[in-house]
This record gives sequence, structure tokens and C-alpha cells, in this order.
Amino acid sequence: MITIIAVRKFIFAVLGLLSFAMGVVGVIMPLIPGIPFFLFASYCFLKSSKRLEKWFKGTTYYENYVVRFRENKGMTMKEKVRINIVADFFIIISIIIVDIWAVKLIIFTLGIIKHYYFIKKIPTLPPNQVSDERQSY
Repeated sequence: MITIIAVRKFIFAVLGLLSFAMGVVGVIMPLIPGIPFFLFASYCFLKSSKRLEKWFKGTTYYENYVVRFRENKGMTMKEKVRINIVADFFIIISIIIVDIWAVKLIIFTLGIIKHYYFIKKIPTLPPNQVSDERQSY
């Protein structure tokens, strides 16, 4: 018998694997940011299974991106700008494609909230601080 919990764990596992794949693409293609995808994958694997979480924590992607973000407690300006440019591109495309004004307004509002979050909530680190902290670990 399939339970709701099993379905939920399966959905989180699939979302985690898709997010992990997008994060890897983001590492290969510098236009796509990898950090948000790896952070979401980490969350999904935590909610899906201990085995997937353990596997993900053993990857170099986890070490290089998720741990670095948690240790430094912020992002460099370059990372913030790159993530926002890509996200804004998709937000603008969505606003152009969608015909419903209420949905356009919601998308635009979420874009403004995203900028507020990146500017006010995530600390901006100088590039040398990030590399210095990583070398000391």
C-alpha cells in the first residue's frame, strides 16, 4: 500500500535530483547560477531520504557550494548579480508570455521581493573574504 508519506518522499527525491542536475548545469554554464539549485537540492534530500542526503553531502558540489554558502553566511556581489540577471531574464520572459494581468502583477511583485531579499537579507561579502575563509578550512 502506498502512503502519502512515501509519495511525499518520492516527490522530494525527484525534485532534489532535478535541482541537483540544474545545479551541475549551472557549474558548467556560468550563466546559470548553481548555488540556489544546490541549496534546494539539499533541502529536498533532507526531506526525502537519509541515503540521498548522505550521498549529496559526500559530493564535491555540496562541499564547494552549499558548505561555502553556509560558512560564509553570504554571497559575493558577482554571485548575487549573476543570479539576479538570470532570474530577471526568466521573469521578463514570463511577463511577456503571460496574458493575464493579475499573474503579470504577481510575477513582477515576486521579482521585486527577490531583489529586496538579495539586497537586504543576504550579506554581501568581499571576494577576498570568501577565498580566504575557504583556504583556512
